[in-house]
Amino acid sequence: MHKVLKFKKLQMSERKKNFFTPSNIEIRRYYPIKDKSGKSYLEKEGLPGEYPFTRGIQKTMYRGKIWTMRQYAGFGTASDTNERFKMLIKQGQKGLSVAFDLPTQMGLDSDSPRAEGEVGKIGVAVDTLSDMEEIFDGIEIDKISVSMTANAQAAVMLAMYIAVAKKRGIPLHKLRGTLQNDIIKEYVSRGTYIYSPMGAMRLASDIIEFCSLNLPQWNPISISGYHYREAGCNAIQEIAFMFSAAIAYIDDVLQRSISIDSFAPKISWIMSAGMNIFEETAKFRAARRIWSKLVKERFNAKNESSMKFRVFAATMGSTFTLNEPMNNIVRGTIEALSAVLGGVQSLHISSYDEALGIPSEESARVSLRIQQILAYESGLCGIIDSFGGSSYLEELTDKIEEDSVQLLKEIEERGGAIWALEKNFFQQIINREAWKEKRDIESKIKKIVGLNCFVSKKDKKIKAFKISEEVEKEQRAKLAKVKRERNDIEVKKSLDNLVKSAKVNNINLMPAIIECVESYATVEEICSSLKNVFGTYSPSPSF
Repeated sequence: MHKVLKFKKLQMSERKKNFFTPSNIEIRRYYPIKDKSGKSYLEKEGLPGEYPFTRGIQKTMYRGKIWTMRQYAGFGTASDTNERFKMLIKQGQKGLSVAFDLPTQMGLDSDSPRAEGEVGKIGVAVDTLSDMEEIFDGIEIDKISVSMTANAQAAVMLAMYIAVAKKRGIPLHKLRGTLQNDIIKEYVSRGTYIYSPMGAMRLASDIIEFCSLNLPQWNPISISGYHYREAGCNAIQEIAFMFSAAIAYIDDVLQRSISIDSFAPKISWIMSAGMNIFEETAKFRAARRIWSKLVKERFNAKNESSMKFRVFAATMGSTFTLNEPMNNIVRGTIEALSAVLGGVQSLHISSYDEALGIPSEESARVSLRIQQILAYESGLCGIIDSFGGSSYLEELTDKIEEDSVQLLKEIEERGGAIWALEKNFFQQIINREAWKEKRDIESKIKKIVGLNCFVSKKDKKIKAFKISEEVEKEQRAKLAKVKRERNDIEVKKSLDNLVKSAKVNNINLMPAIIECVESYATVEEICSSLKNVFGTYSPSPSF
């Protein structure tokens, strides 16, 4: 009996080390890809971890390290969000992702008349450094990566995070995380812009430059295809729009005499994970290939790390239904599966109550559990690029690459991403595709279970997680206290210095913004000061 147990223990050790199926069949790291004649595709595809990275950006992929489970969270006050973050960490989450409320995203304070009714509703309210300190109270920010979904106000949020680290005596080189900082897509698909496009581009480039010199482990920009897709476009358009924006950012930063290899390795990406498993898997493979070729051939990158497409994927909340919301657990699982099969580096799964509002603690936990089950119970992590070599998938990958590159070329020939947003080129395509989708759902050409087919008459409604109306009062009271206790002379001095610096084109504004937040200037005070210099943006009424 003892010998049998010892043998079984050895077998389990071998299984963990070498990767076996439940039936004890050994799994290779990857499998050769061959065409119909039996000739290897490896010259074209490359091995995992090799240019052009179609099969993945690491040689071992999830066999060496699984993707980062990064559930997007943030609501109410800083203390509410701090409590949610600690719960997620306790449940096994390895990275944090901060959602900011609408006033914060728009550069408004909680006591602004324009913020009324929106404080803490779709994210956490942040007015001053005091809020950022409370969000991360008791959280070891030198040991966990933090993503912040900040765009127009990105420089202010990063400055606050840096100020928190400095107050704790944490060297900046230890900070790990990502700032979204993709302003172009805000003008096109979300509307949370503050400044003119040129002013916003300057701030985005200032952040990239500052981080390349001071925060070596920080991703200063996460360029998004996700938001275009959620607004209505298809997978091919998502890739083309995303890379067009990337070209605009890179061109702007290169004008500062910074080499491509000094910042491209820290560019990260956000993409959608939709319901069609095969197209979504092929999309991630094609995007990796396009990026590697683009940065090598167009921008002459020499560092292989610059050519690696590191992507955070999020399931598409727009596919989740208010009707029969528990069906969304299945949708989240399918979409997450497409992202994992596509080889993403980090992942968020929308919660089943997405269509109702802010996720409840229970729904957030369920989304995290889906990721954990996929990672530890499904066998997905044993094999790299498991669909690679499938005739269907390889043809899809090639076709997505071909069509995406063609659309990207068209955008660039017409004037690039800034031209496309100012001339409503992006918006017209998105609106057209969104209309087609709505038409197909309403006519039942596209079937959505529980919505336009197989609808249950006994649909059990779930209770929406609601933000207390007291949150706004509490936040405004906290802001008033900070304003009473801060040194107004220091605040004015820092804001005046910011305006003076903003009027000089070749001055990086991050140091001045850090000075402002350390004096406890508010988000609105800082953003309004910059807006007075940069001006604002009015979208063209013509479509």
